[in-house]
Amino acid sequence: MIRRIATVGGLTLVSRLSGFVRDVVMAAILGAGPLADAFFVAFRLPNHFRAIFAEGAFAAAFVPAYARTLEQVGLPAAKLFADRIASALILINLVLLGIALLFTPEVVSVLAPGLSDDPERFELAVALTRITFPYLALVSLQTLFSGILNANNRFATAASAPVLLNLSLIATLLLAPFFPDAGHAAAWGVLIAGVLQVLVVGGDAETHGYGLRFRLPRFDPETRRFLKALGPAIIGAGGVQLALFADTLIASYLPTGALSALYYADRINQLPIGVVGIAVGTVLLPEMSRRLAAGDTAGAASAQARGIQLALLLTIPCAAAAIAIPDLTMRALFARGAFTAEDALAAGHTLAAYSLGLIPFVLLRSFTAPFYARGDTATPVKAALLAAAVNVGLKVVLMGPLAQVGLALATSIGAWINLVLLAILARRQGFAVSGAAIGGPVTKLAVIGVIFTAALFAGAMGLDTALSGLSMFRDEMALGILVTLGSVLYFAMVFLILGRRWFMGLLREVEREAELPAPKESVLIEDVTDDAESLPDSEPPPKF
Repeated sequence: MIRRIATVGGLTLVSRLSGFVRDVVMAAILGAGPLADAFFVAFRLPNHFRAIFAEGAFAAAFVPAYARTLEQVGLPAAKLFADRIASALILINLVLLGIALLFTPEVVSVLAPGLSDDPERFELAVALTRITFPYLALVSLQTLFSGILNANNRFATAASAPVLLNLSLIATLLLAPFFPDAGHAAAWGVLIAGVLQVLVVGGDAETHGYGLRFRLPRFDPETRRFLKALGPAIIGAGGVQLALFADTLIASYLPTGALSALYYADRINQLPIGVVGIAVGTVLLPEMSRRLAAGDTAGAASAQARGIQLALLLTIPCAAAAIAIPDLTMRALFARGAFTAEDALAAGHTLAAYSLGLIPFVLLRSFTAPFYARGDTATPVKAALLAAAVNVGLKVVLMGPLAQVGLALATSIGAWINLVLLAILARRQGFAVSGAAIGGPVTKLAVIGVIFTAALFAGAMGLDTALSGLSMFRDEMALGILVTLGSVLYFAMVFLILGRRWFMGLLREVEREAELPAPKESVLIEDVTDDAESLPDSEPPPKF
């Protein structure tokens, strides 16, 4: 299992790094003006729907159902179930795509109404959305293929698929002179990426015998079970996306460049969330599930405590850097070409506001794990929806005095509310993580974080003076020095204050927990065997 975690985590990191290169190219070519704002609206709309219906809710409901059928009945029945769900998925996406293409101006008006006051940005956003929206149907199909591959213990291709989006956008942006403008180049890059993702991931599934065929959907017991899980998953994913929808909607009323500042700041903020949060959550959830199934509640709580400590260990330096040197970070990474120093300053302020919620965002997986491990999916959804409601309300209040920085700050406050609610609800249900288990190390890590933040701030001021004579790459060199020396300082303080024994013990324990064998699924599958046995031996259904 640790090898699979390393595979997924490593490829996720590759995706994030290639995404950074993409954003550097995008900032240089698109900048942060009307063209960039129009593209980011066009890019966000299909991505919001994708996060709710494809990679969010659909993946959460489909993968367990497919894996359960595969484990209990066998591959033919699992393939039949996937074929039927795929056919329904394609039909739904075609209807949604047709509506979106016919009523694109109305869709953009509803989701980004502020653009209506700027006809140039509005018309461009409509044109670009018509190009990008088919990406939703393509990525939905890619998500289905990825779920099938993952359930069959094939992780690499599915985990590497997001890299194709980054490479496609980089390629089309570099070829921007051959398009009407850079916004159209980026929009076509999104659509091309969707096609490539389906071909690569679908091709891998077909090569290994997991390909899809057209079959009429059927409301059998496993499909009903899938739909029963899909409903709460949609609500949960929708709650999270509601706040992001609000960002797009409210930011469309703000001055030009606000959407772009939110985008670039969020991209940096998402790096530790994606890599650290996913890695810890991947290890922690199955470990807690196994221990709880064996009646070892103390061991499950210990695993959660160690997961929290590991997440904090890796996240605190990222949060400290985003708080202490946000402007320098954005200048060094993006301030070139059409992306000016003023754009970097706006994005830096937004990044600092986002960073205040970085720790709760990373820890959310550790705090939802005990609920999911006990089969409770409703409680985390309630906490997420309440936090999202507060988040959206604060965005409306803060957008006036703080512009896009207020939106990012509201997002951070919402993350803390979500985390605190989960902790309170876990304590009420009697399985909150013990303060004795995490109190000492967490307190010491917090002290290290404060010292490290101050050290980065002071170091940045000193380097600004020391490197003032450089006419080129001053910001890049300053950031490189701070990252290098800061990493040494941070882990030196960890070893000094927490001790080498704690550090090495934490890593050994996490690795040991990841290697424990997982139990077999015990849920019975009804009325599927007959369908599997009735599969035709010749004349297979058409492929897609």
